[in-house]
Amino acid sequence: MRPMGWISFRAGCWIMSLRFIDFACLTVAQRTDCVRILRDGFTHQPAAFSEPGEAEDEVDSFFTVPERWAIAAVEGEAVVGWIGTIETYEAGWEMHPLVVDPAHQRRGLGGLLLAELEARVKARGILVLYLGTDDDFGGTSLSGADLFPDVAGKIAAMRETNGHPFAFYRKQGYEVVGLLPDVNGFGKPDIWMAKRLQPPPQT
Repeated sequence: MRPMGWISFRAGCWIMSLRFIDFACLTVAQRTDCVRILRDGFTHQPAAFSEPGEAEDEVDSFFTVPERWAIAAVEGEAVVGWIGTIETYEAGWEMHPLVVDPAHQRRGLGGLLLAELEARVKARGILVLYLGTDDDFGGTSLSGADLFPDVAGKIAAMRETNGHPFAFYRKQGYEVVGLLPDVNGFGKPDIWMAKRLQPPPQT
């Protein structure tokens, strides 16, 4: 029997064993892993964590800001991915960020991290988990488009064109609930998605 917090899953042709660890329990070396993974995992988004010290500051915020906490997926002693949340509303929290080491991507780790976070957030009585996912790199049909007028109509017709994470989140049960056109520059929107974690009240 494995200790609590362990999970085994098939990744390619082997079984990987993971532990989910709260950030507060990470070693200095594991914190360094988190910085590297954050920087490497967002190379497809040129504006994300590319400035000197930006990734370090982001990781540090999950140790210093009370409204932020995060979970790392650890294989052996190495962090292979991590996920954070920000306690924003009374009954709705933001998921930010979710990142997997590029060497371990496309093996189900992102879905496992998201499920672990959802379970912990749900246990706290939170109704909704939401996230923002920028398209500043041409990942959807919205990229480069003039989204005004009829922003809602553009949302309905949106599709993935170049590996945008919105397709992954949709498979995990999230749906697009909003769109902020041009906030990262013309034709570079921020796409907002959300998932209900608790059943609606009985009437």
